Amino acid sequence: MANNARRSRSLTFRVLLLASLWAAVALIVIAVVISTLYRQSAEKSFRDLLRAQLYNVINSVSTGEDTRLSGAPQLGDLRFFQPQSGWYWIVEPIGGALASETLTSSSLGTGSIPIADTDTIPFDTRYERFYTTIDSFGNEVEVGETEVVLDDEGRTARFRVVGNRDVLEADIDDFSGSLYLALAGFGFGSLLLNAAAILIGLRPLDRARKALEKIRAGESEQLDGDFPREILPLASEVNALIDSNRRIVERARMQVGNLAHSLKTPIAVLLNESRVLEAPHGDLVRTQAEAMQSQVQSYLNRARIAAQRESVLARTEAQQVLERLVRVMRRLNADTHFPLSVDPPGLVLAMEQQDVEETVGNLLENAARYARTKVVIRAFVAPVEIRGSDDARKSWIVIEVEDDGPGLEPDQIREAMKRGKRLDESKPGTGLGLSIVSEIASEYQGTFGLSRGSGGGLLARLVLPAVTKDVA
Repeated sequence: MANNARRSRSLTFRVLLLASLWAAVALIVIAVVISTLYRQSAEKSFRDLLRAQLYNVINSVSTGEDTRLSGAPQLGDLRFFQPQSGWYWIVEPIGGALASETLTSSSLGTGSIPIADTDTIPFDTRYERFYTTIDSFGNEVEVGETEVVLDDEGRTARFRVVGNRDVLEADIDDFSGSLYLALAGFGFGSLLLNAAAILIGLRPLDRARKALEKIRAGESEQLDGDFPREILPLASEVNALIDSNRRIVERARMQVGNLAHSLKTPIAVLLNESRVLEAPHGDLVRTQAEAMQSQVQSYLNRARIAAQRESVLARTEAQQVLERLVRVMRRLNADTHFPLSVDPPGLVLAMEQQDVEETVGNLLENAARYARTKVVIRAFVAPVEIRGSDDARKSWIVIEVEDDGPGLEPDQIREAMKRGKRLDESKPGTGLGLSIVSEIASEYQGTFGLSRGSGGGLLARLVLPAVTKDVA
């Protein structure tokens, strides 16, 4: 289903489909028109042949002094001598002026031809008429008929020449078969040529797609390539958009840095003053100043992420960052093991490095605080079933941090996710770590959740956006 939807959005597929449909319809119309024209021409030629044979019979028959019809037409066609062939000539006297019987070709024998009524099929201006009927032998035949005055006494006879339409239909069928075969070959060749022309014509778009893939993979910072005139403005606009995006990100970073610097000193002063104040006022001021410091940092992070979230330049090698964090945690927690697995190697997150470090670092610190012997870190490509319907075209990476500690019950997990909430007051911290992780994941349109792990400890799962090369 997804493949069909992807093909329907492909420009190459659409152009090829429309070109193929147009070629098929055009060839069918051409075949029908040519077949119809050939049938009309063949029927006209067939009637012209019957007319020529009819006048040969007329020239070969006359009346004698005994008022009888006489003559033996020689039409030069053996079919007029073959019985039941569907090819006959007939001379029939009209009125009582001729004391003669009807003359017929030997091919008719004792057979007969149904005669059409003149009211139904009248004679034309040349006093001729043609009609189709079935002879007594079952042949579909074409009849050419006329009436001729044979002498000065006004003796008249009706002349008919009959031709078998099987010959006409066989000729038309042979022509149609050859025509359809030729057009089919021509159509197939045209489709191949059209496909080649379309693919060659759309090749610059493919080059643009590959250039975009390089940008998303971090191999290039702009859309480079020799593009034709029609695509060059698009490439220029994309490059301008990337430059503008980069400037916005840099400006946001600078503003965030300025704001952090301007708030750093006042908060530090409050923290220092809280140490000289007597309890419980000093403790209250220190706690609130630390909470203020964490919350300011959290909102600054959100502002920075919002500024660069959609940037195509935001990317981080998952394995490098995770290995660096694990090395730090191993030094700080010598008695705890930190096994790490990244499958497949080379996963790239569509996030800023410091955001990855802050989210995963918070989870590692929390896991190390409660782990007994080990903290397991896993990174892998997200299976399709956990992706949202709105994100069907995105790629995602799952990062799991699981400890072998006591774990949390469902109601405790809900409490732990609240901002500033600490379940264990004996452990150091502000209670903002998990909420910060959730906020950063949400800003990148990812998800964060806690559950009980397979070993009974706490399992933290992050679903974060990945850099994908599929931009088609």
